[in-house]
Amino acid sequence: MGDVIDLSGDGGVVKQVLRSGKPGSLQPSDDLPYVDVQYEGTLADTGDIFDTTREDNTVFSFEVGKGTVIKAWEIAVKSMKVGEIAKITCKPEFAYGKAGSPPDIPEDATLIFEIELIACKPRKGSTLGSVSDEKARLEELKKQREITAANKEEEKKRREEAKAAAAARVQAKLDAKKGQGKGKGKSKGK
Repeated sequence: MGDVIDLSGDGGVVKQVLRSGKPGSLQPSDDLPYVDVQYEGTLADTGDIFDTTREDNTVFSFEVGKGTVIKAWEIAVKSMKVGEIAKITCKPEFAYGKAGSPPDIPEDATLIFEIELIACKPRKGSTLGSVSDEKARLEELKKQREITAANKEEEKKRREEAKAAAAARVQAKLDAKKGQGKGKGKSKGK
């Protein structure tokens, strides 16, 4: 069993990893907000199961960040990786609380969920490939802008150097003419 992590910072949502996701596993994100989970919910006081997808081996799907599930789930599932199983303990204010508690769950109940993150998926209408392609396209545009800016800066530097070199050549010619004029005048006088 993993360490106990206070996800909410006030003890309202506590997570204990029962099984870690594999290294490199996907995690819910802005690009992958749709998740599939299996879970079992119990009352902390009695241990009674009040909801489960395990009995009929179904999957529950939702979009993270849209407020369609209790706060504890929003917080906890975002911290999980695909394949991870976690025990989430949530205080009433992060569960159903007074507003909208199902009839079989007391409004002041602390709930425990064992959640398994099955999958993370991209937004409807986009695929992971299209999301990745868009990110790559934006990254390429950023690189091109940086290269263009660097080239402009380099060109500006070359123009400044060329200007300075031209000014130095003109000054050298002027200095040479001054020196020749003085030298000619002196040699004529001898």
